[in-house]
Amino acid sequence: MRQTLLLFFLLLLVALPSRLLGQNQSQAPNMGPPFGQGNPSQQKSEENENAEALKKAMEKKLNEQRHAQLKRDTDKLLELSTELKQYVDKTNENVLSVDVVKKAEEIEKLAHSVREKMKGN
Repeated sequence: MRQTLLLFFLLLLVALPSRLLGQNQSQAPNMGPPFGQGNPSQQKSEENENAEALKKAMEKKLNEQRHAQLKRDTDKLLELSTELKQYVDKTNENVLSVDVVKKAEEIEKLAHSVREKMKGN
């Protein structure tokens, strides 16, 4: 009886790992060809296409962001110009308000920024 049990456990130890290995191999997902196999020129071509598509998408996104910023800046320029006009209308030829000078400087800086963004810098 003792020998039978010992023999049973030995068979179990031998059969179980090989059975588990067989199940794992049949359940393994198909991952494509092993590393180093396949057509290298096709892989490079796909990588180049993916890189080019990514580059174009990034350029498009940056262009959209730049355009949105230009729109905000030009809206702000219009607002500042209107305020400057109102300040100037309130003053006379003998009085130059500090607010007028500050507003003009703010407009100048923003206009310079808009010009640089339009150039693409």
